[in-house]
Amino acid sequence: MAPQIPRVIAAVLAGGVGSRMGAAAPKQLLPLAGRPIIAHSVAAFEDCPDVDDIVVLMVAEHVGRVEDIVADAGFTKVRAVLPGGATRTETSRAALDAMEGATGTDLALLHDAARPLLRPATISACVAALGTAGAVGVAVPSTDTTVRVAPGRTGGEVITDVPPRSELRRMQTPQGFRLDVVRRAYALAAADPDLVATDDCGVVLRYLPGEEVRIVEGDEANIKVTNPGDVEVAEALLRRARAGEAR
Repeated sequence: MAPQIPRVIAAVLAGGVGSRMGAAAPKQLLPLAGRPIIAHSVAAFEDCPDVDDIVVLMVAEHVGRVEDIVADAGFTKVRAVLPGGATRTETSRAALDAMEGATGTDLALLHDAARPLLRPATISACVAALGTAGAVGVAVPSTDTTVRVAPGRTGGEVITDVPPRSELRRMQTPQGFRLDVVRRAYALAAADPDLVATDDCGVVLRYLPGEEVRIVEGDEANIKVTNPGDVEVAEALLRRARAGEAR
């Protein structure tokens, strides 16, 4: 009997309110090139032939608004829009719980909704890497020198280490996993009262140290809309990308 082809389930995570934006609505609902940021993020998975299903996790009081966005856009792969948690960790757990009926060999892709410029090609690269890896993270090289600091003896901070730039990467999303791997990691994490995580690959790395986390090359345009002014940057990057496609 031929091996069963794993299903690929994408979760677009928008559980936070994005307080640093200073906007009345969650940042994922802010307009970008004529439609909400979250619509761009969902569209990347909708347009990727490797993705079978999508679930969207949204701030509870705005679930209805996102359901309307999904309906208006005509997305056919979105199976549910559900409330996210108060933290990234809780939202990721809710996303994994929402993947009912999926088996351990199926694949989960977890993506920040505030990264609206994700390319379907990056998604496909994650899926391909999961053919031989249990966990993958999208990352780009660090072009800045990154330092480790500690409190100084007389106040302020002092540099304690300068890691080689060649060993450093800036993580993006999506992050991909075989479901059995990420579920095991989060089951162990649930028993740790000290867990504070903003990164799903970090949960696997911490609780399943024997599991390699493969790096997939990211894209400098795959920015996260976090601070005021990021929307304008995303608009400019989107215009540049569309101009390149039109040539």
